[in-house]
Amino acid sequence: MNAIRRPLAQLRLFRGDWDYHLIRAALVITFFFFGYQKWFSYEAETLIPYISNGPLIFWLYPAFGIRGAAWILGGAEWLFGTLMFLGFWNKSLGARGALGACIGSLATLTMLARIPNAWDAAVGGFPAMTIVGAFVMKDLVLLAASFYLLKQDVMRGARSEAWHLVRAKQRAQSAADHGRGTAA
Repeated sequence: MNAIRRPLAQLRLFRGDWDYHLIRAALVITFFFFGYQKWFSYEAETLIPYISNGPLIFWLYPAFGIRGAAWILGGAEWLFGTLMFLGFWNKSLGARGALGACIGSLATLTMLARIPNAWDAAVGGFPAMTIVGAFVMKDLVLLAASFYLLKQDVMRGARSEAWHLVRAKQRAQSAADHGRGTAA
């Protein structure tokens, strides 16, 4: 194993933040396409069994109708994706987008127990998934990636904030020293 690990560890690809940026880019692209689909009637119709059986989002249909519910979900996905995109430059905005994506993924995962035909009855049901169950299960990966991004953005934002506070104290001390004529 060391024969593989050592050469890989020397590659620039495995140093730095490539993983962090790749996960952010993948989530931004994914949320863009998922949100885009929600604007079309075929996707709104496809989502009926999911939304109507979602214990946290079933209320969207009575409140907004089939198309309105899809538009709200698509808009939320675009909002989360946009905030995560802005997280390339602003960790606070990135953390907000990642938190929204975590909440959305959790809401989707709650559907798994209630959606009809999620488990293949022909082979004994759970844990044999149908495409319906697999469609929802993908949110487990989205949750993990979003949580990773949330953690990274919160920690990096805190470090950046601490660095700025230290620099501000240093500048204030330097200005005070200059004012007293004690500067070197």
